[in-house]
Amino acid sequence: MASNKSFIIAFLLALTFSSMSMSLAARHLMQTTAPTLPTLPPLPSIPALPQGNVPPLPIIPSIPTTLPPLPTNIPNIPTIPQLNVPPLPSIPTFTIPTTMPSIPFLSPPPSTSTP
Repeated sequence: MASNKSFIIAFLLALTFSSMSMSLAARHLMQTTAPTLPTLPPLPSIPALPQGNVPPLPIIPSIPTTLPPLPTNIPNIPTIPQLNVPPLPSIPTFTIPTTMPSIPFLSPPPSTSTP
C-alpha cells in the first residue's frame, strides 16, 4: 500500500514540476514582441451570376360559389314497428333484523385425564 501512495506522490510531484516549466515558458513567450505579419494579396472579385428564366406560377382553379340544387323527390322512410316491452320483474324484499344475535358460549371439551 505504501508503494501505491509513493507512486501517486511521485506522479503529482512530476506533474507540478512540468507545469512550472510550462508556465515559465508561456510567460517568456508573452514577453517577446509580435512578429510583423506579411501583407495578404487582395481577394479576387466575384463575377455576377446569370439570371435564369423562371416559369410562371400555375393558376389555381376557382371553386364554385353556388351549391348544386337539392333533390326534390325524397323517398318515403318506412315506419318502425312499435315493440312491446314486458314489465320488469320485482325485486324481493327481505326483512332486516334490528337486533344483533347473541353469540353462544362454547364450553371447552371435557378432559380425559384427571389433574
